Amino acid sequence: MKRLPLLLLSGLVVAALAACGGKKPETTAAPQVANSDSLAEIERLRADSIARAEREAREREEAERDRQRRIADSLAALGKSTEAVRTLLATMIHFEYDKALIRAGDAAVLDQKVAILQANAGLRIRISGHCDERGSDEYNLALGNRRATAAKQYVVSHGIDASRIETVSYGEERPLAQGHDEEAWAQNRRDEFEILSGGENLKQP
Repeated sequence: MKRLPLLLLSGLVVAALAACGGKKPETTAAPQVANSDSLAEIERLRADSIARAEREAREREEAERDRQRRIADSLAALGKSTEAVRTLLATMIHFEYDKALIRAGDAAVLDQKVAILQANAGLRIRISGHCDERGSDEYNLALGNRRATAAKQYVVSHGIDASRIETVSYGEERPLAQGHDEEAWAQNRRDEFEILSGGENLKQP
């Protein structure tokens, strides 16, 4: 009578052990999927970088076009003829008393001459320096030379070959105004510009 319950108990234990020792089902990890918000942010940053580089390039180009346009506009105001360009080329610059420094307004005048020389490769000019009547002849000849040289150095520093420009000083020998006051003296402290060659058919820049 006792053997039957023992056999039954043994069978239950074997069944339980078989159930516990079974292999667990394998699970597959879900694939990693990039966050759509991260991808959008990366794409936005890339697009912003490209747009910024293009904008900076456009701004540089526009600044250069504006510079060229200002020069061209100043010439266009005089017309497109050889005589008009010749007139602009002959525009004088002036100096402070006992000085040979190029003033801001006169630098703009010299910029226009640089543009004309660049557009006319065969053009050669002479710059003559002048003074008012105060000071000795020797001093004024030296001062006139410094004034002519200052203008030449400015033009050469902007890309014009120095061999295309001669300089001379007349000191106080050739006054424009004959008076003996500051108004006359201010007119006489000047540089004049003369075409030496290549001025037959001047082109506008």
